[in-house]
Amino acid sequence: MVNIAVMGYGTVGSGVVEVLNLNHSVITQRAGDAINVKYVLDLRDFPGDPIQEKIIHDFETIVNDPEIRIVVEVMGGIEPAYTFVKRCLEAGKSVATSNKALVAKHGAELLSIARERNINFLFEASVGGGIPIIRALNSSMTADVIEEITGILNGTTNYMLTKMFYEGADYDEVLKEAQDKGYAERNPEADVEGYDACRKIAILSSLISGQQVDFEDIYTEGITKVSRKDMMYAKKMGMTIKLLASSKRHGNHLHAIVSPALLGKEHPLYNVDDVFNAVFVRGNVLGDAMFYGSGAGKLPTASAVVADVVDEVKHLHRNIMTMWKSEKLELLPIEDTSRRFFIRFRGTLQDLQEKVENCFGPGKVVSVPELEDEFGYMTELMTEGEYLKKAEEFPEIIHMIRAED
Repeated sequence: MVNIAVMGYGTVGSGVVEVLNLNHSVITQRAGDAINVKYVLDLRDFPGDPIQEKIIHDFETIVNDPEIRIVVEVMGGIEPAYTFVKRCLEAGKSVATSNKALVAKHGAELLSIARERNINFLFEASVGGGIPIIRALNSSMTADVIEEITGILNGTTNYMLTKMFYEGADYDEVLKEAQDKGYAERNPEADVEGYDACRKIAILSSLISGQQVDFEDIYTEGITKVSRKDMMYAKKMGMTIKLLASSKRHGNHLHAIVSPALLGKEHPLYNVDDVFNAVFVRGNVLGDAMFYGSGAGKLPTASAVVADVVDEVKHLHRNIMTMWKSEKLELLPIEDTSRRFFIRFRGTLQDLQEKVENCFGPGKVVSVPELEDEFGYMTELMTEGEYLKKAEEFPEIIHMIRAED
């Protein structure tokens, strides 16, 4: 029997206990040993819940108990999670976590400690929830140089954009609905401003590059400026709008970005709707691969955490996780990356077309009959730096959305 401790009995923590109980026999078979939750650390008590007999309030009980071989960290946030996880690893206990903020900021250090002690620090649930993207990159695609990872990594914003696209709803309307259904927090900033997706693509970028990619260095733009009118133009062009988190190789450099993007029907992420997440991966040997599933929620996330625990039970004395150096990777500046841009202009086509075409070059004019006194323009390929310079000449620009090819 392998004794474990769970730190945090919130949504995911209670889900971990539930999954271990629900699928106890099959998990025991696959792990090769029974997994027993000995402690659950939380500030609260849970009277009436069978877990109460295992509830403790002092972290020292966990770190000082030699019977605890594996610790699950599902507290969230940087502190005290970082301090607790580091001390557990230093004490020779493997750790499984769903904490994207922790992994994005301290992943290199914690992986290094685990490697030195021949134990494991695993974090499948920190990026794709129930989608096994970390495991695929760590084991199934180790023969490839990963040239691109592009994903819909936030279920809340994908739900909102899907409603806006299919129902013609406004941003404020779908945000309220997402909050009412429990998909969005009362303070939705982490989701709608793209911060959640940014930390996830930082983790994936660190993993594929072998160096630390700081989320603060990634250009991040959320969905707060995407409107019903933007969706009308997208439909007119046979496209949709998704919040994409992307990391791509450009020669010897890596470029990462989080922003809304227009996708054509041929794009593999075009049909990923509602609260689902998906990750598109391109390897130089494998080619293209897709991972799709529930990116959030109590049980999908808990399923990924428990899968890490099973891996750690199977490899109690062997480190299995690819690590990245703490040496920081300098990303390719966003100004040097190239793409197409869809721009909405205030004014009539008759008055502005010549100026727009002379400045932005040949492109495609897009008009929506219901939208008077404005029009859209899809540019050809140009760098972000070129776009920004040209855009300075146009106070008439209402909004710009990048197009993903």
